[in-house]
Amino acid sequence: MRYFKLATLTAAALSLGMLAAAPSMAQAPQAASAPASKMAPADSKMAPSATKTSPAAGTTGAASAKVELLDLNSASVEALEALPGIGKAYSAAIVKGRPYKGKDELVQKKIVPEKTYDGIKDKVIAKQKS
Repeated sequence: MRYFKLATLTAAALSLGMLAAAPSMAQAPQAASAPASKMAPADSKMAPSATKTSPAAGTTGAASAKVELLDLNSASVEALEALPGIGKAYSAAIVKGRPYKGKDELVQKKIVPEKTYDGIKDKVIAKQKS
């Protein structure tokens, strides 16, 4: 009986050891076998475009990633007309439908069509008065 328990514990320990070592053994040859020639060169095509956008934005660091959003509740008619797909009629309707709890209310209230909203949704925000 004692021999059976010892054999069972030994088998279990070896099995767990093999399971724990299996993923690391399986991944080691893949990392070692990857040829260096398939890696992207240091001066890839993406690097210049990333550097071109930073100076054009006029700011550096985290502020350059932030885009100025136009507030639907306080923007002027002229500022709304500058949005793509928004003309005089839509900008007047946006101003008339104020205040907005969320920018998606433009479609819910049928102020602008879904296609037009898809073009401006990343450029607008509906700020609430606090």
